Amino acid sequence: MNSPQLDTIRAYLRCLHESDTAGLVALFEPDGMVNSPFLGEMKARDFFPKLAQASSQSVITLIDLFASVLTGTDSTRVAAYFRYDWTLKDGRVVDFVCVDVFGFRAGSDRIATMHIVYDTHPLREQVGDKYA
Repeated sequence: MNSPQLDTIRAYLRCLHESDTAGLVALFEPDGMVNSPFLGEMKARDFFPKLAQASSQSVITLIDLFASVLTGTDSTRVAAYFRYDWTLKDGRVVDFVCVDVFGFRAGSDRIATMHIVYDTHPLREQVGDKYA
């Protein structure tokens, strides 16, 4: 299955892998929002620079993409299931599997919402509050 939204998610994963903050923000609607287990809900334009401050490298390994099959709604959802090998600014490497769920407004290929889903317990034990 190909769609403009799937292309956007592939571009998102590529930008995340390349630590391209400007590219990530450009994939979102101007009022696009991110819901993060560590940081809560933030505008995408604020979230990604904060992520860049805590990171020195990201390696993204895509496992699968899932597209919503619901019809009759005014939005489309796509989920990306991937492994994230994340090097923090202090050199520590943490890895985890996560799912990012992206919401798109009808007729748009820009991300309106993103919910990041992963088990934070092992990460918090390894890295503490990396955004402090």
